[in-house]
Amino acid sequence: MNIETQCLKNLAVHYTGNKNNGEPIYLSDKLIDANDETLLLLQQGLLQKFISVHERYSFYHIQSLQYNEVYSYCKELFAKATDLLPLSVVIARHLYESSVHPKIKGGEVYVCLFENLPVEGRMYRAIGIFKTEHKAAYIDLEKKGRGFNLSIKDGVEMSKIDKGCLVIDKNEMAGYDVMIFDNQNRGDEALYWKELFLGLQQQQNEFHNTNHLLTLTKQFITTSTEAGMPISKKEQVEMLNKSITYFKSNEAFDINEFSQSVFADEDVIDSFRRFGSGYVAKNNFEIAAGFPISAEAVKKQARIFKSVLKLDKNFHIYIHGRTDLIEKGVDENGRKFYKIFYQSEE
Repeated sequence: MNIETQCLKNLAVHYTGNKNNGEPIYLSDKLIDANDETLLLLQQGLLQKFISVHERYSFYHIQSLQYNEVYSYCKELFAKATDLLPLSVVIARHLYESSVHPKIKGGEVYVCLFENLPVEGRMYRAIGIFKTEHKAAYIDLEKKGRGFNLSIKDGVEMSKIDKGCLVIDKNEMAGYDVMIFDNQNRGDEALYWKELFLGLQQQQNEFHNTNHLLTLTKQFITTSTEAGMPISKKEQVEMLNKSITYFKSNEAFDINEFSQSVFADEDVIDSFRRFGSGYVAKNNFEIAAGFPISAEAVKKQARIFKSVLKLDKNFHIYIHGRTDLIEKGVDENGRKFYKIFYQSEE
């Protein structure tokens, strides 16, 4: 996503407090009047977080997509691009009605219309919805004569916008392509942004499948899993290495090929499949048995697929391969040890 070329066309700002706590809502009666330079700076700040967001969501409703309020507002807005202000008002009202958890903070709501926004090599219209909940004090200096006047003001750091949603005018009948971020995603109160207000579900694409398959694999390996299937620390490290190597070396995932490559033993494979069934049931989604591998998801997960042996609180051994060069044993005094073989010291 290129955010250096101006594509932010219209912007409305409102304020929504916490309805449950009796806080007010303030609705603006006009769009923000700003020059192109200001709009470009705003655009860069608003869209910055989406550069590294690869997950895609879609609007959803258990009965019918037409009952999802934000979806309906966005659909109308894409059809009537000049009517940003009245539709931004109903979006802000809907957010206010969704702000009922006592810990939700009030803040400014930005509703934006983008034209010719470059996403994955193509140009799209898009609607942005952002919320700022936290402000910081900053120094404002005004030159006066041969000196300066100093005052302290409250403002929002563009790099620390709390919540964002970008609705791309693509796949309308399936609920659009939607990206989100939430910097305050802790606790039950965080669910209101994604679920109660927006009503989103994650798209089951290659990023989704790759990300969740790697997550459940890591959980299976590192917890030593089901009763009766203990996996030693050395075996865990070896399996973690094989798992991430498989995803880095292949363009497509196949459950049977992956299981044989990583686990080999049929009892462990059966245990992994049972664990996987429990994982998808717990998280209420499906993962395909075969799918294209997402390089972005592999890159994201590789950072946490660290092959580390943690020995008491004294030592951490990082292993990048060749687990055959590690031997585990117990000395005559009952103390456990690892013997490590190497060619050179760097």
